[in-house]
Amino acid sequence: MPQLFTPRSNGIARLLIAAALVLIIGGTAAVLMLNTSPYNTGQHAVVAQPVPFSHRHHVGELGIRCGYCHTSFERSAFAGLPDTATCMTCHSQLWTNADVLAPVRESLAQNKPLRWSRVHDLPDYVYFSHQAHVNNGVGCESCHGRVDQMPLTRQAKPLTMRWCLECHRDPGPHLRAEQQITTMGYPHSKAASQASAVQLLKEYNIRTERMTECVTCHR
Repeated sequence: MPQLFTPRSNGIARLLIAAALVLIIGGTAAVLMLNTSPYNTGQHAVVAQPVPFSHRHHVGELGIRCGYCHTSFERSAFAGLPDTATCMTCHSQLWTNADVLAPVRESLAQNKPLRWSRVHDLPDYVYFSHQAHVNNGVGCESCHGRVDQMPLTRQAKPLTMRWCLECHRDPGPHLRAEQQITTMGYPHSKAASQASAVQLLKEYNIRTERMTECVTCHR
């Protein structure tokens, strides 16, 4: 009976199998890495806006607090965006003819709101309540980063499910006192001891055993 396979066939077969395994494992790893990379999550991305608003200037240099522009951040699911009248409170007297503020002046004259683009845009299937976080010890910079150092607003955190769950599983080290919610550069991650984390969990009455249930974020 004639031989169907040469002696080299076994070696070639092993090589092909090994190559296939490398492609499958490598391809899977590449997909997982791409899925959590800034390219996919939008982390560090700067979104174009009708006016190049600088948080570094307004917050870091002028000391304007978050609640002055984002008036509903403590009482609504959304922090809210400033209307044109809020902007013109100052800019009706300062930089009144600056070219960069032309869209603001047009908005006021035409009584049409500026169309700001959302920087931190979660998928529609994710439920997020701004008031639930800031009223329970989560500071603005925990999610938004050091906006006081941003000339243009960018997405500082990955905002992935994994990132959210890491905090939901162990929120204590990320919490801060109520009067420090809007403080930028708050060193909670270094200064907060286990004892203070436990104390803050108790003060805010946070029950961690239910914070990782699906219904918490998907309703």
